[in-house]
Amino acid sequence: MHPPRILLGVNIDHIATLRQARGTRYPDPVQAALLAEEAGADGITVHLREDRRHIQERDVRLLAELLNTRMNLEMAVTEEMIALAEALGPAHVCLVPEKREELTTEGGLDVAGSFEAIAAACRRLAAAGCEVSLFIDPEPAQIEAAARAGAPVIELHTGAYAEVTGEAARREHARLAAAAEMAHELGLTVNAGHGLNYHNVEAIAALPGLHELNIGHAIIARALFVGLKEAVAEMKRLAIAGQEAGFVAALEEHDHDHDHDEEAGCCR
Repeated sequence: MHPPRILLGVNIDHIATLRQARGTRYPDPVQAALLAEEAGADGITVHLREDRRHIQERDVRLLAELLNTRMNLEMAVTEEMIALAEALGPAHVCLVPEKREELTTEGGLDVAGSFEAIAAACRRLAAAGCEVSLFIDPEPAQIEAAARAGAPVIELHTGAYAEVTGEAARREHARLAAAAEMAHELGLTVNAGHGLNYHNVEAIAALPGLHELNIGHAIIARALFVGLKEAVAEMKRLAIAGQEAGFVAALEEHDHDHDHDEEAGCCR
């Protein structure tokens, strides 16, 4: 059976970063979100940070009203953010770690180390009608803790994979594959994101059972040269191509194993 098509969530934080750099009303991340939807984005991701360095509450409220797809609201596990999500009721909430001094999210959420607070946040957000995702490193202890916390979805942090090449990249890819397999066995939906670009996305999209990729910086950077619609469409084509390649490879491996088993049976 062919798996459901992989989804692409487009993060528009960097549009807001450009706007905030000059304190103007443009470029408008809400307009960017609507254009991304027209180009085939399956969802729009925004990170409302505590210091409001890019996305603002105004953006989140407008997106909640105007999106034709769905909003994935990334946020820290704080009372302020949880209360805001309860009031707005976005379709998806992704809980992420957050440090004021970082340029971008630098690692996964420590679910195992902050279990009670995260489990409580998951319960509150689920009661508000939000599907909760936890942004975690591909580590067994974190995956197991995410399942126990009651989050139906995890997003695997692909930053370590994106930052290396060669044998190190192969090791990180294998680590992500093992994490995805474990998560599926625990009944979790598996997304992935961080650091993905037009050169490395296909290998990640090929991971079996991957539900969605969330990508921002690479798409917005590419949009400077080809326009936002084309940048989104290019990324979506690559993600689907990667998924198709992974599906074919899995079928070939299954056929090979089946043939080997038959040959072994004949020799008994």
